[in-house]
Amino acid sequence: MTNPVLESLFNRRSIRAFEDRPISPETRELILKATFRAPTAGNMMLYSILEISDPELKLKLARSCDNQPFIAKAPMVWIFLADWQRWFDAFNHAGVADFSNALDKDVRKPGEGDMLLACSDALIAAQQSVIAAESLGVGSCYIGDIIENFEYHKRLLNLPQFTVPICMLVYGYPTPQQKVRPLTPRYDLKFILHTNQYQRLSEVQLDEMFLDQDKSIGAASIAKGIDRYALAMYIRKFDSEFSREMTRSAKQIINQWNTN
Repeated sequence: MTNPVLESLFNRRSIRAFEDRPISPETRELILKATFRAPTAGNMMLYSILEISDPELKLKLARSCDNQPFIAKAPMVWIFLADWQRWFDAFNHAGVADFSNALDKDVRKPGEGDMLLACSDALIAAQQSVIAAESLGVGSCYIGDIIENFEYHKRLLNLPQFTVPICMLVYGYPTPQQKVRPLTPRYDLKFILHTNQYQRLSEVQLDEMFLDQDKSIGAASIAKGIDRYALAMYIRKFDSEFSREMTRSAKQIINQWNTN
């Protein structure tokens, strides 16, 4: 038994080619309203959304996020920031320094746990926007590459200390080809769902998990001695230049956050 919400979720695919038509103000407003109803820690909404409307800025982001031209062509681009800056400014405005001094306490600044909580808030809101957009016929694609090149993005987007660009989303109406593109298969539930405690997969289970993917390894990979999907993914994704840059950049994000 399904319903329209489930059908929308089951059939969603990442869209990287959009029709040349704008998202109407009414549709944008509906997506925003749905986004703002996302679950949030303590009803604090520990995120901000940067709406990128400047074509030149879109182009710069397309280049800095691993040279993906479709970003610049997307009708709507939102960057979701994990954001404690707004609340920390509000704390200071409310007189937290005097309050803390009266109690002979230091003013507490946002720490690593606060950053992770804000990242969760931002990502939950981002996914809520994806679901809302999908229900309105608007496709979307996550751009995790916004985590890369932090120093550049910090300057480009005027990011203060207690903000993290945790994801970018591009939205638009999918082209006919995108609408019928095959769905990317997911792994069998038995390899993902654990009961009560985490269970590491055995070698036999790992072989079973990647059986279909191992069969689809292309001739070019086999010619290079790559005959397992996991090894191909290690080379193409995990040990790639962009992945190493993301790790370097993430360290800089954390270092900025912890600057006294």
